[in-house]
Amino acid sequence: MNVINYNRNQLPKREKFKNLLGGYKRSRKTEYNLPKASTKQLNEIGKRLKEERKVRMLKVILFTIILSVFLLIGFTYLTDVLVN
Repeated sequence: MNVINYNRNQLPKREKFKNLLGGYKRSRKTEYNLPKASTKQLNEIGKRLKEERKVRMLKVILFTIILSVFLLIGFTYLTDVLVN
C-alpha cells in the first residue's frame, strides 16, 4: 500500500488534459451566431440538397457501371489471351 500511495502522490496536482487543445470541459457549451432563416428558405435549401444528392448518386452509379464494364472487358480479353 505504501508504494501505491507514493505513486499516487507523484502524480501531477493539476487538472488532467488542461493544456491540450480540444473539448476538455464538457460543461462549457459552444455558442453559435447563426442567422435566422424562414421556412421558405429552409424548404429551398432542402430541395437543393435533395437535387445535389440525386446528381451525386447518378454520378456514382454511372461511374460504377462504366468501371464494371471496363473490368468485364479486361477479364474477357485476359482470358482470351491466356486460352490462346
